[in-house]
Amino acid sequence: MRIWFTKTGEASYISLLDLQRVMQRSLKRSGLPVWYTLGFNPHIYMTFACPLPLGQESLVESVDVKTEEEQPDLAAWKAALEPVMPLGVAVTAVTLPKYKAEQIAGAVYTVRLPAAFRDALDRYNALDTAPVMKKSKRGQKEIDLKEHCPRLDYVQEGDEVRFEMLLPAGEGLNLNPSLWLSFLQQHCGVDSTRAQVLRTRLLTKNSEDFA
Repeated sequence: MRIWFTKTGEASYISLLDLQRVMQRSLKRSGLPVWYTLGFNPHIYMTFACPLPLGQESLVESVDVKTEEEQPDLAAWKAALEPVMPLGVAVTAVTLPKYKAEQIAGAVYTVRLPAAFRDALDRYNALDTAPVMKKSKRGQKEIDLKEHCPRLDYVQEGDEVRFEMLLPAGEGLNLNPSLWLSFLQQHCGVDSTRAQVLRTRLLTKNSEDFA
């Protein structure tokens, strides 16, 4: 079973470890027939797809769980989960998985900044290169942000500017807007703490919506 949910507002500061605890408690409170692992310390089997850094919001979070039901009622699952979720975590759908999490290849983000930083975005757009060090479990690697997002094509909406980013999110390379925000803070004068980041889509290698 694939449970789709949002993570917005204060819930964006729930770490992955705490989110696992939240889902464990919510599933237990729902009374749904979920499958538990075997062994000395049984727990609910769960797999989260492409978790986000702290402080970033999302409309397309998902967690896979196993069920003991042969023909689960998807609408009943959604109805049972909705009232037991904490503030900022809202169940949007429950589906049967179409793709495996390993097939995620990209993600779409909407980034909002105060309009005062518009000139800083123009400075980024005028650069030829934007090298940064990306940290991972395997160590550090230098990447050029311009290779993945040559321009930040923003639009102004009142006292904010907004732009979208389509970034790699696969096992081979997983980039996040936080890399751009760190670069903009160091080289263009943007206060990255003023940014709002919202993930709106997850895409497969075939550019289809992850489902």
